[in-house]
Amino acid sequence: MTPTSTRRGRSGRRKKVAVRSGARPLSPWTVAGIIVLLLFAGGVGFGVYRAQQPSASGAPAGGTDTGIVVGQADAPVTVDIYLDFQCPACQAYEQRAGSTIEQLVASGRAKVVYHPVAYLNRFSSTRYSTRSSQAAACAADAGVFPQYLTALYANQPPENSAGLPDDQLVALGRQVGAGGDFPTCVADTRYAGWTAAVTDAASKAGINATPTVMVDGTAIDTTSEALLAAVQAAGR
Repeated sequence: MTPTSTRRGRSGRRKKVAVRSGARPLSPWTVAGIIVLLLFAGGVGFGVYRAQQPSASGAPAGGTDTGIVVGQADAPVTVDIYLDFQCPACQAYEQRAGSTIEQLVASGRAKVVYHPVAYLNRFSSTRYSTRSSQAAACAADAGVFPQYLTALYANQPPENSAGLPDDQLVALGRQVGAGGDFPTCVADTRYAGWTAAVTDAASKAGINATPTVMVDGTAIDTTSEALLAAVQAAGR
């Protein structure tokens, strides 16, 4: 029904005058279409937001939200090693203490949690710290993380360089026995979000240098002697 109003004419008599509405009401189909568009736009926006956020929900095999565990889960002592695969001092520590770490793990005296952070991206034109860390997570999925760690250090590129290209990261994995979808994992940067989360957690924990080595939560000197002594004292 058309709305009306009452006005007085020149004769003084009242008469009804039709009043046009400012806008026609929306049909149910139009309203439903608008709702669908709003929901779709909201879903896309949320998906973009989630994609931009670091997520540790997809930790690699043998990994946690903050690192990769090597050794027996019930080992009496935990050694945390914060490292960057572009860090020359980290490479030097591996050369000094690598065999000691292997012995501690093999004997069941300690387990090691490696935290491959990406602090040194600024020294690479291709964010090599991030790329090598997430490739190491792919190696953990392939069951060859310790061997891959050794290979990365043995082929460590100099700082202020592009770093190793992805095809070389894949080739190193193949050399140490990484099979399955390892190449795809590296190419897709599957664990880049995990690397970001590991790095963020380390920063929030006050880790501001690599390598940082802790035994049951206490920082120690980066020597094999200090590591052995600390593990022996903690295991008593």
